[in-house]
Amino acid sequence: MRVGFCQFNPAFGEVERNLDRIAARLSGITCDLMVLPELFASGYQFASADEVASLAEPVPDGPTTQRLIEIARERRMHIVAGVPERAGGLYYNSAVVVGPQGFLGCYRKTHLFFEETRWFTPGDTGFQVWDIGAARLGVLVCFDWYYPESARTLALRGADILCHPSNLVLPHCPDAMVTRCLENRVFAITANRIGTEARGEGKPLTFIGNSEIVSPRGKILHRARPDADELAVVDIDPQEARDKSLNSYNDLLKDRRPALYDA
Repeated sequence: MRVGFCQFNPAFGEVERNLDRIAARLSGITCDLMVLPELFASGYQFASADEVASLAEPVPDGPTTQRLIEIARERRMHIVAGVPERAGGLYYNSAVVVGPQGFLGCYRKTHLFFEETRWFTPGDTGFQVWDIGAARLGVLVCFDWYYPESARTLALRGADILCHPSNLVLPHCPDAMVTRCLENRVFAITANRIGTEARGEGKPLTFIGNSEIVSPRGKILHRARPDADELAVVDIDPQEARDKSLNSYNDLLKDRRPALYDA
């Protein structure tokens, strides 16, 4: 199975331009699964509620999800990508899962970070897993990485690959995802962005890049630079994520003792 990420610097508010850039980047590659950054088409640092309202879209009928479906069908690939979602009078920081067969589902970010808490409602979807045939996909968005329960829940539900659209500004995540993969025996694809946004009265945000693909054994299969556009694709075997035995005596998930974990 060929999996990858696209790291780039989106232009805030220029949804069509950002979508065109992604379509052009993906036009010449062969890939089964591509992960794009959090809020990749809208940009990240909203300065007002009006901006959120103007850039958020219904899912799956909004222009971003529909364009992603077109790309997925044309390229015969699955795509996981972050979008600002409008649902009734609420707004969510979400990620959509699409494939050659169309729209598969939507995950709403559970753990909101920093000024996101001003604009978005905490997600209510819970951590879901989608079976795409070659692998089972789980989705978490950016700051969800900070909570070990996010990755563990997805592993317990059968995810082989953690798809992780991100706009990372904290320095710790790339190395922490190695631990998340080790402690759950899963692959992870973190798709981050680069550049700086300084909008409104908010603190300027500089994104750290370092998008990466990590194996269930904690090996970094590929990590991008912190400051450059990059499209990366690697070959993986999802079956590696289904062997949870650590040795002849220990099984990672079967040895858990949940009755003793309650706080």
